[in-house]
Amino acid sequence: MRKYSVLICIGISVLFLITATLLYPGGSILDKNSVGFDWSKNFFSNLFLAKALNGTANPSRIWALIGMVFNSIGYGLFFIHTSRKILQKHTELVLKSIGVVNMLFTFLIATPLHDIMVTVSSTLTMIGLFYITVSILKTKLHWLKFFCIGSLLIFYATLYLYGAGDWELLAVMQKVTFLCFMLLVLTIEYFTRGEDFQQNKPNRLAVTATSR
Repeated sequence: MRKYSVLICIGISVLFLITATLLYPGGSILDKNSVGFDWSKNFFSNLFLAKALNGTANPSRIWALIGMVFNSIGYGLFFIHTSRKILQKHTELVLKSIGVVNMLFTFLIATPLHDIMVTVSSTLTMIGLFYITVSILKTKLHWLKFFCIGSLLIFYATLYLYGAGDWELLAVMQKVTFLCFMLLVLTIEYFTRGEDFQQNKPNRLAVTATSR
């Protein structure tokens, strides 16, 4: 069960969030009178409101909040698990700390602290992914290197749109980033091993021994 904890948490989170989108009454930043959840115009944060943007009661809220609980736990466990694969003390400490702390900050995105928590949680996540990407660049997992770099570029672009206030394009990019991050996390969690991150160490030790 522990082996599949990240997959289970993310799977449950997605199910609850999708259910929430189906129950959302309507209204978006761009159109208060729209009906239902429009994937190209609504944000996931709309699901956390007590009242939908069209002014009616929002029955999707409880489903979205439960989804965020599992989302927070799943991604927190991912950073903790990855820290155990990368046996470099500084990186291990950073990833483990981000995993523990960001469980709380990610969930708080679903509260009235949304705006500041998006900034805090996103920054910590980007730092964690940067450390993981640097470690993967030192391995022989060439296909994963491109995936990590491409994902980081997508994440940074989305954060730029958030800061610039381009809500129309951001609504779409939020979903792209959500899917990309989920796939990246599951790929690193289940298709990498501790040995992948240690395979270059013996060579360096051999070179050091030879030079002596």
